[in-house]
Amino acid sequence: MPYHATARRPAWHTLPAAVRSAVSARLGSAVVGARVAGAGFTRGFAAVLGTADGGKAFVKAAPHAEQPHLVDWYAREAAILTRLPSGLPVPRLRWALWEAGWYALCLDPVDGHTPRLPWDPAELDATLVGYADIAAALADPPAELVALGLPRLADLARDDILWWGEVAAGREPPPPLPGPDRGRLDELVALESRLPGYAAGAAGLTHGDLRVDNVLIDSAGAPWFCDWTWLCHGPAWFDLVGLLITGYASGLDVDARFAAHPAATDAPDDALDVALAALAGYHLTAAASAPPTASQHLPAHQRWTGEQALGWLARRQGWT
Repeated sequence: MPYHATARRPAWHTLPAAVRSAVSARLGSAVVGARVAGAGFTRGFAAVLGTADGGKAFVKAAPHAEQPHLVDWYAREAAILTRLPSGLPVPRLRWALWEAGWYALCLDPVDGHTPRLPWDPAELDATLVGYADIAAALADPPAELVALGLPRLADLARDDILWWGEVAAGREPPPPLPGPDRGRLDELVALESRLPGYAAGAAGLTHGDLRVDNVLIDSAGAPWFCDWTWLCHGPAWFDLVGLLITGYASGLDVDARFAAHPAATDAPDDALDVALAALAGYHLTAAASAPPTASQHLPAHQRWTGEQALGWLARRQGWT
């Protein structure tokens, strides 16, 4: 999966003149170059902008009339970024603005790259160390962050993540499954159904969408964690599983990495299998119904992610 080139975004020169002028004014110098971000699955503008005075900034923007959901996501992310604990490997928010029906936010740029697949083991291990710091900082989150009224993973699971039960009830068409996994629907339903109860007991916050294309590795080999729209109340081990799915696809020992990670210290014994079942069902069913506003690469990402999650689970369960 080419995660460095999944996005379909507008170019800087196609933005309304009033928006470009307002962004340049906030940057304090005229924009003379734009390197559009290749990663991601939305169609919002996202680019590292270079200015005439030699400055750089990462700017995301979207029009409210055409992409109201994306504007809501960007505004939510801006509110979250201003309240995250300091010192974390997260790009700092500089400012946000409304102009001509567009919402834009500006962050510090990261001179780095999306981790390449298969994972370089050193980059994955560095990312896991960085995520341990984030998980520790969010285990007892600051009051101003909690005051945003963030969603709970337990509720998100019931409303949007758990799909094997829908398939079993006939309310959702079954996704195509490899031969060894056919006939395992009852087991998949049983596993995923435990997620809301496990998530409800978590006191901290978790990123909510941790995957390879939301990580940047800088020139020193250090990870930075991006796209904080989906921060929610839930266990950090759930995001750990989401990140490690690409490690499984890379042929690395992800079982050992999960077991050794601080985020999994207090996880239930079957937490890894429960998360894999839920994520496999979510991605495999979502692949058939990607929104038209998303990148054309989104269905392939969801299908591949679901297949890798199911393959990892099947290996652990002895189905293969």
